Amino acid sequence: MSHKGWDGAESMSDLGRRVLAAQPFSDLLGAELTVFEPGRAELRLPLRPQLRQQFGVAHGGVLSYLADNTLTFAGGSVLGPSVLTSEYKISYLEPAVGDVLIARGSVLHVGRRQAVCRCHIFDVKDERETLCATAMGTIRAVSEPATANTSDGDTPAGDTPE
Repeated sequence: MSHKGWDGAESMSDLGRRVLAAQPFSDLLGAELTVFEPGRAELRLPLRPQLRQQFGVAHGGVLSYLADNTLTFAGGSVLGPSVLTSEYKISYLEPAVGDVLIARGSVLHVGRRQAVCRCHIFDVKDERETLCATAMGTIRAVSEPATANTSDGDTPAGDTPE
């Protein structure tokens, strides 16, 4: 699968890690980009007590964050670095009770300006992976990402680049 917009000055993995490090929310959660290559992305997140809900399982918002960001990295791997999530749907399958979450995203179809991607999120406990959520979404290329104070006219209000 080809990838657009990557100039080769630094490896895709290095650039992907730099982009993730520039996301304050990802930094707050402690996410790590472990795979970033054409058509695939993987994020890893230690499941700290602060990321769990009142029953001791991962909060659904944490799983949703992983799906959103992993889908966007997968789509960006083929569309280039200026991408946003247009939409996604997540299905929660099992409670996540382990120590680490791993989200694996892949591109199902890529066009000129958008990619349809899927993401499976695994709960890891005692080195055993259990599928706990799955998501599917559409990632689109934008001419210039919106900032906190501006919009490119093509970005829904309140949407931020990932």
